[in-house]
Amino acid sequence: MTDQGPGADKNSNRQEVFISPTGAPMNVVQMAEGPQPQDFEVSLESLNQWQIAWRRFKRHRLAVVGTGIFGVMILLAIFGPIIWPYDRLALKPVTHSGGNPPGWMQNPRTLADPFGTDNGGRSVFILTVNGARLSMLIGIGTTVIAVTIGVVVGSFAGFFGGRIDGLLMRFVDFMLTIPFLFVILVMARFFGAGDPIVLTLIFGLLFWPGLARLVRALFLSLREQDFVQAARAVGVSDTRITFRHILPNALGPIIVSATLLVASAIVTEAFVSFLNFGLKATDLSWGNALASSQQYQIVGNWWWAFFPGMAIALTVTAINFMGDGLRDALDPRSRE
Repeated sequence: MTDQGPGADKNSNRQEVFISPTGAPMNVVQMAEGPQPQDFEVSLESLNQWQIAWRRFKRHRLAVVGTGIFGVMILLAIFGPIIWPYDRLALKPVTHSGGNPPGWMQNPRTLADPFGTDNGGRSVFILTVNGARLSMLIGIGTTVIAVTIGVVVGSFAGFFGGRIDGLLMRFVDFMLTIPFLFVILVMARFFGAGDPIVLTLIFGLLFWPGLARLVRALFLSLREQDFVQAARAVGVSDTRITFRHILPNALGPIIVSATLLVASAIVTEAFVSFLNFGLKATDLSWGNALASSQQYQIVGNWWWAFFPGMAIALTVTAINFMGDGLRDALDPRSRE
């Protein structure tokens, strides 16, 4: 359209104005240049260290699967004995020496006794589910004790150095020279007396030296960083620098080592109980299930040992997958 008022000179400058489909006015120059780019608001999301680690962890598929399996095992350990309680006195007749085979071996459509029965006719499935509680408690309790001692010893040795470092590390070296399995068997026999709490304390007091060496190495590398020197310059105490500034930056390798300690403690408990040096025969654990079944394997009773053993193998494999994913996720040198 032509924008020309009454009485205007015919030779005066005129500007052609058009209306765009959106209703906005456009001149000839804008039409010649083509459609104008639209303005978009760009917002940047700031992620902290743990959010970045979670994003990396989700990309590790085996770690996610392992976390799911370990979570299921934890739920079974908590709620399994409530849903499927184990009654040691509830004996049933058996048709096979050492127990009945799984029901699906005789009738694929049956759901009765999916893991078979023991020599007293009790369900191996219920035995496996109830045994998860003690095995998990020993594994997690051992890790808590070992991580606490290892972090305290390693952090003080790595931060202060000098005589403190030399004294603590010589004690750690002494602990590492002790024959590990022999000491566990002896201490479990004379001090454990079948008590799961005492057995957990024994494991925790013997599992920490390797973690202490790892923490010491981390502190030796971190104490020379600029943020530590700045904290010292403003008068921050050594204890605060150790546990509030350096330790959070060393949590990645510590968490990875802690997950692997859980797996090691579960396997060690099964090993000690299998040799009848661990828990009482009346206590339910995966290791005790293996120990009780060994005399019947010679007559072909494979299911009594197979399913608790597979529970141990599945749990340890899941924990190792978790540790692998955490190692990649918490590595500051890895890229998005």
